[in-house]
Amino acid sequence: MARKKIELTSADNRGYIDLRTGRQTGVGSVPLICERIRFYREKKGIEQKALAKAVGVTANSVSNWENGRSRPDVNLLPGICSCLGISLYELFGIEENPGIESSRRRKLLSGYEILSPGHRRAVDQLIESLAAAQRMTEAPQLLQLTYFSRTLAAGTGDPTEIDEEAEKVYVYKTPETSRADYIFRVNGDSMEPRFRSGQDVLVQRVTSISGLEYGEIGAFITGNETYIKKYGKDGLYSLNEAYPVMRFDDEAAVYLIGRVLGVMDPQCYASQADIENYI
Repeated sequence: MARKKIELTSADNRGYIDLRTGRQTGVGSVPLICERIRFYREKKGIEQKALAKAVGVTANSVSNWENGRSRPDVNLLPGICSCLGISLYELFGIEENPGIESSRRRKLLSGYEILSPGHRRAVDQLIESLAAAQRMTEAPQLLQLTYFSRTLAAGTGDPTEIDEEAEKVYVYKTPETSRADYIFRVNGDSMEPRFRSGQDVLVQRVTSISGLEYGEIGAFITGNETYIKKYGKDGLYSLNEAYPVMRFDDEAAVYLIGRVLGVMDPQCYASQADIENYI
């Protein structure tokens, strides 16, 4: 759906545009920036307390902004934009116009020249904060997952315990990687053709066997071996019919590690350049 164009009102008619309806409201009881914070927060599905945590304020502060009782400090604007995934132009309802950039730049430089050293330092810090926020907004979003090259755990202890074979890796944020906790390397052909040896799969941690439905693919550990199998009422099944059903008696120690979400796209591993920008 196309974004509604926001018209700036004149000084003697300072009504505001409701971003959800596109209609003008009454005389500015809520400043435009506050209305926009609420609109973009709701559009992205972020709760007030989540935005507050991201920028280092209380949920009451965010509520006060959105109700027009106060405005965010200028130093918080980069963090707000980063969390909401918008630019400062969008936050203030200003249309970008490349034709006036040169004139605006000269005006800003002239103003900078007359500032005191202390005020110049304040401007420098603000520019650095805004530049950092813009880089974060423009850069791909990354997640850190736990990668296991061979096994998810050893022995019969806690199957989710990170052992010496585990490492943290950065991946690009997608709907699939956002649901995952682990990346697990498939070894063998028992789950072909859906899962092939050498592929990496995304695994979502499940803390109880009741959280996995019959017929779903899971990652399991028993003894010193880790398996990727289809969960059945009477055992663990391979997709390759050449392999028998794995059945266990009541005394067998079989642990569920998690739900297998699917094959990890190799292109979802973050590049070194993006990782360096992220951290």
